[in-house]
Amino acid sequence: MSERYTHGHHASVLASHAGRTAADSAAYLLPHLRPGMSLLDVGCGPGTITLDLAAALDDGTGDDGTGNGEAGGSGRVVGVDSAPAAIEAARAEAAQRAQECVRFEVADVGALPYEDGAFDVVHAHQVLHHLPDPVAALREMARVTAPGGLVAARECDYGSMRWWPTSSGLDRWMELYQELSAGNRAHSDAGRRLRSWALAAELTDVTATASVWCYATAEATAWWGESWSHRAVESSFAGQALERGLADADELASIARAWRDWGSDPGAWFTMTHGEILARP
Repeated sequence: MSERYTHGHHASVLASHAGRTAADSAAYLLPHLRPGMSLLDVGCGPGTITLDLAAALDDGTGDDGTGNGEAGGSGRVVGVDSAPAAIEAARAEAAQRAQECVRFEVADVGALPYEDGAFDVVHAHQVLHHLPDPVAALREMARVTAPGGLVAARECDYGSMRWWPTSSGLDRWMELYQELSAGNRAHSDAGRRLRSWALAAELTDVTATASVWCYATAEATAWWGESWSHRAVESSFAGQALERGLADADELASIARAWRDWGSDPGAWFTMTHGEILARP
């Protein structure tokens, strides 16, 4: 549904996304999961959240919820992404964890290849803000959610991002990111819009919450700074900035240095707010 994905699927992006867990990215959903539920993870990326959610659905019996005694007591869990590179990374992660019961497939949230009401839970993390029509995506997610099931989504809000120490390089990074996002018809302020999107999609029983990511240890800030230092010059973020004439190679290199400098500062701190919804189809 998105003409251009601002981040792209460069190795540096996939590595960053692979650091995500259900605990830090789907804590609002975890208390609502029960063994044997079927779950679809939309925009699964490298699959780490998907696999954590599957583990949370596992009743420990080794039964897949069909009564046939097959391995994988997490019900039916499927992760989809429009990027083959992401699906390859997810399958590799599943193999490494020996979670063979989880299936990963290439699919588009705009036209999910599943019957109406096919899943008890349909989840998306940081997907809708990349799409030109997030309301249509929520409607499609609701279509494949069983009656009485859950639609769950969590979206960041770039306008909420704050860091210390101040940095003109990171200020420029933010400005450039928002320019690229707008050019892609995406929504960098999605977190604050999520509840209104859910209502526009005619979802019911909408519960809206918020949570934050906070990088405030030497290890965390070094990792986040190093990740963005690579993404600033190697990922689609860089390619699109150059292609559209919004920045040149020297400016992108300066942004990368700013990220490394920030990440190595002993007092570095970074936070971002996420909006979250749980709703019924």
